[in-house]
Amino acid sequence: MPDKIEEMFLKKEKIYAGGGEKKTEKQHEQGKLTARERLLLLFDAGSFIETGMFVKHRCTDFGMEKSEAPAEGVVTGYGTVDGRLVFAYAQDFTVLGGSLGEMHAKKIVDVMDMALKMGAPILGLNDSGGARIQEGVDALSGYGKIFFKNTISSGVIPQISVIMGPCAGGAVYSPAITDFIFMVDKTSQMFITGPQVIKTVTGESISSEELGGASTHNSVSGVAHFISSDDQECINDVKRLLSYLPSNNLESPPIYDSGDSPNRTEDSLNTIVPENANKSYDMKNIISALADNGEFLEVQKYYAQNIITGFIRINGQSIGVIANQPSVLAGCLDINASDKACRFIRTCDSFNVPILNLVDVPGFLPGTAQEFGGIIRHGAKMLFAYSEATVPKVTLIVRKAYGGAYLGMCSKELGADMVYAWPAAEIAVMGPEGAANIIFKNEINDAENPTEVRKDKINEYREKFSNPYIAAARGYIDDVIEPATTRTRLASAFEMLSGKRESRPAKKHGNLPV
Repeated sequence: MPDKIEEMFLKKEKIYAGGGEKKTEKQHEQGKLTARERLLLLFDAGSFIETGMFVKHRCTDFGMEKSEAPAEGVVTGYGTVDGRLVFAYAQDFTVLGGSLGEMHAKKIVDVMDMALKMGAPILGLNDSGGARIQEGVDALSGYGKIFFKNTISSGVIPQISVIMGPCAGGAVYSPAITDFIFMVDKTSQMFITGPQVIKTVTGESISSEELGGASTHNSVSGVAHFISSDDQECINDVKRLLSYLPSNNLESPPIYDSGDSPNRTEDSLNTIVPENANKSYDMKNIISALADNGEFLEVQKYYAQNIITGFIRINGQSIGVIANQPSVLAGCLDINASDKACRFIRTCDSFNVPILNLVDVPGFLPGTAQEFGGIIRHGAKMLFAYSEATVPKVTLIVRKAYGGAYLGMCSKELGADMVYAWPAAEIAVMGPEGAANIIFKNEINDAENPTEVRKDKINEYREKFSNPYIAAARGYIDDVIEPATTRTRLASAFEMLSGKRESRPAKKHGNLPV
């Protein structure tokens, strides 16, 4: 028996070494950690349990029968993160470039199955050269099985993809199905076809970083949600996100004692919005003032910056925030902002995270580019997502709420449970200037002094609609509140709504206007 035990330890030691010392050194030279080093950073000390360690590939083509692949190029297992059960897989680039074959994929699908059965988050640490060409269609089948499992798990357990190296071809579609994508600046890339293929087919010359780097996908394509400077910061960011999410769709997010009183007033909010309705300000200052200890985890920070999405806590409770940003495009909704908000709404609703909407929106962005690009279809996604969501929804109208965008930011009609407004809020079909030009067109045109009459009519319209009291009189607003007391009122509202139960008609699924 001692000999067998010694043999076991020797086998494990060889597997732990991955692709060997030289390949490990190369990984470090590129500013990257190895698969096992990443997992040690992710999980609580001593909690990670590896599964499928001795799995081997079955390929005998193109000399593969002579090729050893420790742990089949992917480390899988489970452990705890901040005391909570989490499953993970980490592709090992030191072993055959982390390429995916039949058994590599089977290990991933097996750990995904375990996560689904246990109702625990699944994290994928991607660092792979793509499909293992020697295995042909078996490798493609492996990807297909992963995509299917991603889809079945969607909305049931949180799925987080962490891109920590190359991710190309079919490999990118698994992360795209998951809930959140993290990327590491300068060392991770995602693309369907690489620079060489693009050069051959279209004649365009572009680097891997420009084509599919972390900066590109965080700011231009919107594929990724977070960008980190290195592997360690990325894993810390992943842990922070997990703290805002429940383990599965049947649980509520964890509640933390922040030490920040829910009764804290914030006098700065009384003066934060400029008196000039056309002047901008930074909505993030309002978000920070409302959040426990000012902490805000922004999601897709660099994409569609005219709308803000992210997580805060109010009285220790996780809250998803969707807010217009007046300092970018005046806070107008456009195609990208609609897509970004829709996705975030549906993510919050999937995992029982209440939603706070902070509204200062003059409308949808006008222009042929938006109309030809399908703003109607994209804007409808927000309406659909809010109407479909059954989590607690609280809306605060900070300043402007005009036209369809007023509805699109979760009005009473779209299911807001509570709607508050600050005293300077303006709720109308459109801004006073445009409205006066239409309503009083003839009077203005027939007047001896059209400019003066137009000015008077704008003021007349503004006095009637540039306040929240008409909407409040109709019951569309529950209360007009002093800005300084907003945090207290929100804490009370979300506490009241914590027992909310609401259902929708039974159906296979809705038909989202994608």
